Amino acid sequence: MRLSFSLLCFLWASLSFGQGTPERPNIVFMMADDHAYQAISAYNNKLIQTPNIDRLAKEGMLFTNACVTNSICAPSRAVILTGKHSHINGKIDNRFPFDTTNVTFPQLLQDAGYQTAMFGKLHFGNSPKGVDEFKILPGQGKYYGPRFITNTGDTIIKGYTTDIITDLTLDWMDNRRDPDRPFMLMYLHKAPHREWLPPQRYYEEYLKKTFPEPETLFDDYEGREAAQQAEMNLLEHMNWSGDSKIYPEVMEELGIEPTTDWDINAFKHEVERMTPEEKAAWHAAYGKMNEDFKERYPKMSEKEKMQWRYQRYMQDYLASIAAVDENVGRLLDYLDENGLTENTIVVYTSDQGFYLGEHGWFDKRFIYDESFKTPLLVRWPGQVEAGSVTTEMAQNLDFAQTLLEVAGVEAPDDMQGESLVPLLKGDTSAWDREAVYYHYYEYPAVHMVKRHYGIVTEDYKLVHFYYDIDTWELYDRKRDPLEMNNLINDFAYSEIRAQLEKELQALRVKYKDSEELDQHYIDLYKQADR
Repeated sequence: MRLSFSLLCFLWASLSFGQGTPERPNIVFMMADDHAYQAISAYNNKLIQTPNIDRLAKEGMLFTNACVTNSICAPSRAVILTGKHSHINGKIDNRFPFDTTNVTFPQLLQDAGYQTAMFGKLHFGNSPKGVDEFKILPGQGKYYGPRFITNTGDTIIKGYTTDIITDLTLDWMDNRRDPDRPFMLMYLHKAPHREWLPPQRYYEEYLKKTFPEPETLFDDYEGREAAQQAEMNLLEHMNWSGDSKIYPEVMEELGIEPTTDWDINAFKHEVERMTPEEKAAWHAAYGKMNEDFKERYPKMSEKEKMQWRYQRYMQDYLASIAAVDENVGRLLDYLDENGLTENTIVVYTSDQGFYLGEHGWFDKRFIYDESFKTPLLVRWPGQVEAGSVTTEMAQNLDFAQTLLEVAGVEAPDDMQGESLVPLLKGDTSAWDREAVYYHYYEYPAVHMVKRHYGIVTEDYKLVHFYYDIDTWELYDRKRDPLEMNNLINDFAYSEIRAQLEKELQALRVKYKDSEELDQHYIDLYKQADR
């Protein structure tokens, strides 16, 4: 059955791109890990300049309302690969394994004649399906001296991971890409995932920078029970050594207790991977920061500690992104220099959004905008108008079907997204989505974000938190973009709430989610903990 379907795909694609039509486009799918849209200057120029990523907005389309179905790393990637919600593909959280019987879009492209390759962070599985050549980081991977899993065995490569992923990608492009076939390349960065280690070339510059504080840095979470119980606060829950890079001996001297049981080990496991030369450069820069901290800490108020930790977080997080942007530029330049730009669609995204101090937080998981929304920029010369912008609600659920249509490959009927090709070509009349569905599962777990599902439209957001609480939240996205005011009991919004509740239930039915499935995944979770 599979062979028959694959053969049909190949024949259909061959006929679709026959004589008199352009050859099938190459596909470059770029994805960073935890790259907040706020940290791309095409979206927001207050924190960092990202000129290379911005090129894709200038030369293509910027999506201002792109979002995810489940804001956590491995499940997001499973949704992207399969075009199915987490409750359907089975990868609901970072704990349970990915069901390898799922059909992924790289498999379908490979069957249709595309040469496929993957370099960087997949997060789950050691042998991605439908990929001719891969070099992927095991699990989260490391920032320095990373180990890679490959088709031919494991290898350790010295250097900085963001640079190495690009080196591997360009080496494949130069030496093993078949110029007679279209290619689909997945270029997947580890950065800027926690613990946010930048490359040496950005140490001095970013350790001196100061960044504007978000308006909600000192949010008290009034009226939001789930937010009150989450453990993502910069001051209270971020690791001092692993995240803020305070040396273990300095913590001991100042009487600072580790925040978690992996706090100090996170620091050691990263720094100990460095070469002697890399360690010397690290200590020359971060040693100064530690000496300054030792002097300041005893006099700091709680507010000043929070502000210090925010700045420390932004320095490393944004320096890591500066390296991502620089390397995106290397790959875009390669496409230009080798005559590949005109027939290549380039997608840049993240596996989800991320908190950059908003609501006093780091990490993701919530349906609130900073983690729910994700960057999405698409360049497709001759098809996408340069400098175009759309506010339509695209989701990572849509990526598989979009890239299959771009390649002229028919998507399987059981994929649940919608192809973004009409939007990319400016045809909004062919796009009828009014709302998206979201469901987060990983609780109880690190960061203690409650299980919840919800509906989001361009105007409103309705959320149900469940499992050990039963609460609802409603937000007016236009009047309250910071999502500070839960309107669930506001009489003025009673009709809107009632309508959204109906629409949410309809989405649950449409996407085959239910209370029975909610309980099923709770039961599995409990069984795994026994």
